[in-house]
Amino acid sequence: MSSSPVSVSVPVLRTVQVLGGASGGAHVRSLATGLAARGVRVTVCAPVAAEGEYDFTSAGARFTPDAVSALRAACVEADVVHAHGVRAGMRAALALRGRRVPLVVSWHGGGPGAGRLSLLLERHVARAAAVVLGASSAQVDLARLRGARDARLAAVAVPTGPPAVDPGKVRAELGVVERPLLIAVGSLVPRRGYSLLLDAARAWRTLDPVPLLVIAGEGPMRAELARRIHEEGLPVRLLGRRSDAVRLLAAADVAVLPSRWEARSPLAQEALRVGVPLVATAVGGVPELVGEAGVLVPYGDAGALAGAVSALLADPARRAELVAAGRAQAATWPSEDDTVAQVLSVYDELTARPR
Repeated sequence: MSSSPVSVSVPVLRTVQVLGGASGGAHVRSLATGLAARGVRVTVCAPVAAEGEYDFTSAGARFTPDAVSALRAACVEADVVHAHGVRAGMRAALALRGRRVPLVVSWHGGGPGAGRLSLLLERHVARAAAVVLGASSAQVDLARLRGARDARLAAVAVPTGPPAVDPGKVRAELGVVERPLLIAVGSLVPRRGYSLLLDAARAWRTLDPVPLLVIAGEGPMRAELARRIHEEGLPVRLLGRRSDAVRLLAAADVAVLPSRWEARSPLAQEALRVGVPLVATAVGGVPELVGEAGVLVPYGDAGALAGAVSALLADPARRAELVAAGRAQAATWPSEDDTVAQVLSVYDELTARPR
């Protein structure tokens, strides 16, 4: 007598994604989209402004504001909580206190210059997490140094390419028609190295034509940078926070990344992918990410930074080589689908679910 195979129903996996601010929003939206498409029930707990910018709801997630009570309530039925950033990890760890729910933390902290409070937070979060995911080998090493029980490399894929761009139109909008356009993108905070970048911009005043450097980003250093630009007559324009930064980048002659620390820089990824030569400081995960497809200089050396940019502007053939090398390097990076699959495998491992 034959018997029919017994089907086993696997409960829906429920995850809460915790975001402490706008930083990391694009990655969380990409994860939410991919996880929801695979049948995972996703809740995103984030600032209301982040929902307005990234629209997690349309990605298939349920959104809840990041108030403490809302986060605790969201975690009640979660199988896995995934925090993005050290501060989000701390808030998630507090919300999970007394509950046997695994915490995954995507590590966005680290680097030189961290204060005592940051070090304490990093240690607490590293030890509270079941798994720490680092976007670069440098971050994985740092998480282990802070006491992580399980730290793994998990590259964060930048969402797929921007819409078609008319460089001439973008440059006309910026008033840069017959002069080179340089671009830097990122929040105006000390670790981004913008003070060093302004030091380098002094040297570019002697070039003919004088290039224009535009900086897309906002932050506490704006007043200081604006004062220097005005007093020193630097060929630099602060654009503020821009939702079309990738569109601006695609129209640039050279992208500049002067940071004191970077893990897996979105600017570096976007520059190489859209075909813009990159000059960057050789810090954190940048060398691992870029390889030979960018010009790397030591952090803190304004002369080396200025010289590398000037040399590229004077050498169209070298810029063309970097464009080709950058696109080839970008083709080796994990896709969004690869990133989602890796994260989901971690969730399944922690919850012992077949998939």
